Amino acid sequence: MSVTEYVTPLGENARKRHRHEADKGKVTGFAVQLEVFTQDQWKVVIRYDSAHGYSHMDRFYLDGRRAKKELHLNLKEALTLADEDIKENWKAYEEAFTEGK
Repeated sequence: MSVTEYVTPLGENARKRHRHEADKGKVTGFAVQLEVFTQDQWKVVIRYDSAHGYSHMDRFYLDGRRAKKELHLNLKEALTLADEDIKENWKAYEEAFTEGK
């Protein structure tokens, strides 16, 4: 099994944290999240992962709320979606989070 992990800066106060495991080229687990630096700490805004045995996305709010959405995708498809969505939409997610939306 191989593990790939990295953190990519997206802006002055945003970064993407990526981790996935693969066995013989097949994705066996993953977590990709957008983190924003606010209130003197890094906070998770969006997290895609395969915890709980299925692919899903959690959206976090500044007031502590969290919304979960099942993706109905296999792990490889969900990992690709996670990377692309955060790459394309991180700024909008950051703004919504810091504005409390």
